[in-house]
Amino acid sequence: MDSIDKLLAELKTEYKEEQPKQQPKSTTAKSFIPASPKSASFMDNLLAEVQSDFAEIDAAEELKRQQELEQERIRQEQLKAKQLEALKVQAKEWLAKIDPFSPEGLWFERFAESYPSKLEAAIEYLRNN
Repeated sequence: MDSIDKLLAELKTEYKEEQPKQQPKSTTAKSFIPASPKSASFMDNLLAEVQSDFAEIDAAEELKRQQELEQERIRQEQLKAKQLEALKVQAKEWLAKIDPFSPEGLWFERFAESYPSKLEAAIEYLRNN
């Protein structure tokens, strides 16, 4: 908002500097007439244009921020996918090494009953340990 105030102050200064040059010197009655509505509407239009420019800048910054958030979300998903792939490899190796008749192997058989596959059970087991 500081830049808007600064711009308005500059415009007001310029307007005041230009106003004496434009005033006719014909009669004293005319000197008491307030600024013409045309000048006021020019200032209103200029202010509206400046506000519109700031709104466009804000919208562009918001769009950029949303795009950055989306890129970060995609990067996080890719990272999770890589981690899952690494866990799958680790789980396959772990399953190949486990003795199904050992206490750990028997425990894992019961643990794996609630999963669609032993691989998924091994991934979950290794993820939490």
